[in-house]
Amino acid sequence: MDDSTTTVDQLKRAVRQFVDERDWRQFHSPKDLAIGLSIEAAEVLEHFRFRSADQIDALLDKPDSRQAIGHELADVLYFVLLMCEQFDMDAARLLEEKMAISASRYPVEKARGRNEKYTDL
Repeated sequence: MDDSTTTVDQLKRAVRQFVDERDWRQFHSPKDLAIGLSIEAAEVLEHFRFRSADQIDALLDKPDSRQAIGHELADVLYFVLLMCEQFDMDAARLLEEKMAISASRYPVEKARGRNEKYTDL
């Protein structure tokens, strides 16, 4: 699998197969999936906590660290895909819709090079 040849649907099916083979669906209430997503996102953050920009650059130069961060990102993606699959949501369509909303909130001519919330632009 790689990004250029794998569809979101294939990823969702792979996650669902993994879960179903282990009979884990019983543990996947919306609340528990949301908790899992939040925990995994926090584990990504742990890699960067209390580190300067230079320390983060050095961290990302290390293959083992990059792999560890990548695995945490995969855990986040796993929960996102699982939630979309379980809730019968189309991840690609949701992202497209949200990007359109963000584009209207952050028009290029106002937002380019700025990190302010859209209400402050």
